[in-house]
Amino acid sequence: MPENPLNTIMKLDPTLMNIMKSTDSAIYVDGALPKKIKLLMAMMFDAAHGAVQGVRALAQQAMQEGATKEEIAETIRVAYQLSGVGSVYIASQGLKDLFE
Repeated sequence: MPENPLNTIMKLDPTLMNIMKSTDSAIYVDGALPKKIKLLMAMMFDAAHGAVQGVRALAQQAMQEGATKEEIAETIRVAYQLSGVGSVYIASQGLKDLFE
């Protein structure tokens, strides 16, 4: 497993990390939208913004919440439609080895 990209900030500013964790735990819960859908949405944003590790981590979390490979694929289609082909390249890198 790759190193957490936030390790430096964890050491530098643990208070900020606690704030971020608290926010995440308030957002990524079942509500009007299921947690799985929220994770897929976040994965789409990471694909659009070039965050390869984020795509991978969020896809794995979404799958733990029951997301299928078809749902992940459709989410990448939406990223492509909204953000262009670059998001597909990022998603492909992030999802490498998850479905091979």
